Amino acid sequence: MNGDGSQQTRLTKRDAQDRFPLWSPDRTKIAFASQVGTSWELWGMNADGTNPRLLCGNIVAKSARQWSPDGKRIVLTVSRDGNLDIYTVRADGGGLSRLTNSPGDDRDPSLSPDGSRIAFSSMRDGNSEIYVMNADGTHQTRITNNPAKDDQPAFSPDGSRIVFVSARDGQRELYLAGTDGTNLVRLTNDPAEDHVPVWSPDGSRIAFQATRGDEYDIDMVRVADRVRVRLTTTPGYGGAYAWSPDGREIVFVSSRDGYDAIYLMNADGGHHRRLTSSPSLNPVW
Repeated sequence: MNGDGSQQTRLTKRDAQDRFPLWSPDRTKIAFASQVGTSWELWGMNADGTNPRLLCGNIVAKSARQWSPDGKRIVLTVSRDGNLDIYTVRADGGGLSRLTNSPGDDRDPSLSPDGSRIAFSSMRDGNSEIYVMNADGTHQTRITNNPAKDDQPAFSPDGSRIVFVSARDGQRELYLAGTDGTNLVRLTNDPAEDHVPVWSPDGSRIAFQATRGDEYDIDMVRVADRVRVRLTTTPGYGGAYAWSPDGREIVFVSSRDGYDAIYLMNADGGHHRRLTSSPSLNPVW
């Protein structure tokens, strides 16, 4: 659909549940997750819905995945051999390549903006920690070392820092570090449980999910001064958010009207407007 909700066009017509769309960098293709029975597959298609094709099976649908900057490959988490590992697959469905092979689950891959490195979380040492490796899987390096769970890393838009989630101070908060783990900074400090950080395009702000009891809100923190802003305050669920390319707006899902629908708001949390009038999920610009 258009950014104002107009011209909503159906692209897939499969019997399976199709979710989690992901635009290619040149906006000519869309990758998406498709549920087949109890498992999920990664599919690709042209942006108009033509030429649907299976790319990879046994994916972890709710783990992060990302196109390479050149649009040739997709990095994702795959469940095989009773273990989760990081893989890449070509956009045409060939060349599935396994990047990690550890005894613990590896997931949450985040590509650096130049496509040269991947940050991810791993349980290989018995506790979830943040690792960084080259895009071909070489030089896997642990950059956090804490008894608490560290996960959900995301490279900053300039590739110089990584935001991640940690419970090292007793609850889930956002932390920021250099790509080697140095210069650690705690970004949030609130009774809410904070997770799923998403950088603004200019790297100045981070939107994230804030869980307060049974309420799911979208909050934002300014990186420079760590000032926190609550963007949604309505009862129920607010989440599944994505920044507009210019960083001025955020599209998101809200259940405020009794069902999940897609809404748009200004990046400061103002001017909420609903874009869909039927149950809708997983918006992405």
